Amino acid sequence: MQKPIYLDNNATTPCAPEVVDAMLPYFTQQCGNPSSIHSLGLQAQLAVTKARESMASFLGCDSSEIFFTSGATESNNQVLLTCPSADERRRGIIVSAVEHKSVLVPAQALSELGIAVQKLPVDAGGRVLLESLKDIVNESIYLVSVQAANNEVGTLQPIQEIAEYAHSQGVLVHCDATQLLGRKSFDLYELGVDYASFSAHKVYGPKGVGALFVRQGNPRRNLSPLLRGGGQEAFLRAGTLNVPGIVGFAAACSVAQNRIAPDTLKLTQLRDHLEKTMLESIAEATVNGDLINRLPGTTSITIPGVQAETLIANIPNICISGGSACSEGTVSPSHVLIAMGLSRERAECTVRIGIGRYNSQTEIDLACTSLVAVVEKLRNASGESCENEERKTQ
Repeated sequence: MQKPIYLDNNATTPCAPEVVDAMLPYFTQQCGNPSSIHSLGLQAQLAVTKARESMASFLGCDSSEIFFTSGATESNNQVLLTCPSADERRRGIIVSAVEHKSVLVPAQALSELGIAVQKLPVDAGGRVLLESLKDIVNESIYLVSVQAANNEVGTLQPIQEIAEYAHSQGVLVHCDATQLLGRKSFDLYELGVDYASFSAHKVYGPKGVGALFVRQGNPRRNLSPLLRGGGQEAFLRAGTLNVPGIVGFAAACSVAQNRIAPDTLKLTQLRDHLEKTMLESIAEATVNGDLINRLPGTTSITIPGVQAETLIANIPNICISGGSACSEGTVSPSHVLIAMGLSRERAECTVRIGIGRYNSQTEIDLACTSLVAVVEKLRNASGESCENEERKTQ
């Protein structure tokens, strides 16, 4: 059986070999709890401290501003659900219409509690409209949450400009920077955000560990624990620290720091080649998202007449994802694509392809060949089915 070609790196990435090597000792020999005061506990505590300092250096902030979590979902929930307004006059938040569900669902929960939630529209490329932000922000808003890069179409958002305007109006800014980490160089202080969320498994690190950046000063004082118990993470996040995961997260960031430039060049070339091949070979296919401000290895392609679910089911050895999400057995079109102006029909015929560090030109060529062949097969079958139905009615 042909080895699967993995092209779903926006969903998760494989662990880098260097990351696995860094983590292994903390599963066995160095097994201490970093809250323990014996020798193995102190070794674990030192490993966490070094990891925190390494990540802070990579992210461009102080190590005291990094708090480890189970992932970006927890980090996003931490900010939205525990960052109350310090001013009774400010009772509203703004989230972009294309946020990840780990922002939109907590925002909906706040709405049900009486917090006014407004959605910031995007243009046809999925990019936030700054003028709309200026129209919406007023003295009743206390928090704006906008992702740095979209997980479906790869569009990059003007976070620095958003933060500058929000702060000029006395509004705090949260950024889900999960997809940006390791894919684009950035500095948290330069971005100007108050909170930022990250996941290790999107940067060739382990699953189940993430981080939350909390800027010193009012942003820190405004936040309260989501998980309560012990005093870990300066009393902001209770629970025994995932030492192997934290060590792995820092190792993944260290590897990324040295590979962002070559990775960006490689992924851009592979993505452009894939898009060119697909658009030339598949009639009416189109690419979604901002074609200038976007991540290097991400592409969202609409193939009219071919349901994404059906396409994916017919190419088991090519791992890609669809433009629709399944919830409780019901398939619904991507809220991201709908916010960008796509019809439900086109959203359901959209696939996301996430090229990663370990993909090769040969794999991209094989994937394109398979995708083109299956699209042709499905379109022909659909045409034959329509003809047969037409004959039955005559």
